[in-house]
Amino acid sequence: MTLQDGTYWLGTSAGRLLIKTGRAGLGRRAGHDLTFQATRWSGEAMVAVGSPEKSWVNVTVETDSFEVREGTGGLKALTDTDRADIKRTLADLLRIAEHPTITFRSTRITGTPESFEITGDLTIMDRTHLVTVYGKGKGDGLVRGWATVTQSTWGIKPYTAFFGALRLADDIRVEFDVARLDPANGAR
Repeated sequence: MTLQDGTYWLGTSAGRLLIKTGRAGLGRRAGHDLTFQATRWSGEAMVAVGSPEKSWVNVTVETDSFEVREGTGGLKALTDTDRADIKRTLADLLRIAEHPTITFRSTRITGTPESFEITGDLTIMDRTHLVTVYGKGKGDGLVRGWATVTQSTWGIKPYTAFFGALRLADDIRVEFDVARLDPANGAR
């Protein structure tokens, strides 16, 4: 499928949204690089292939939908108990009862369907800052991209353990891939 002008639905039925963390500190060998997947997210994109500046994207992620998919590195493998503890810690960090969603609203899109940049407002815990998303599209309809998010910019203190010897890096990487774009005028 070649990307065409139109409005499209985005979400978990046709795509994946991942958050990848890294480790820092003297004890970083003990911890894990984590990959979380947002299991409930949705959005809409209006594409104007010949005029990318007229295009826009809006995405909403439910903060209680993050699941630990992978933990690499570390001295031992992640257990189910570790995964549950990590999910509780993340819920506390994001204060999900008070802030049930994270939103992204584009403010500027440049490039082509094959290579583009989307700048927009990312709102986490009622704080909004600009983020740039870098993406690539293929003729088969697959769209992939990534952005770096610095947690402290949104008032999130990266997780620490062992009196600060082990901590998550402040920068996390958000990645997405959308295997298919469903026209918004069709059934979701």
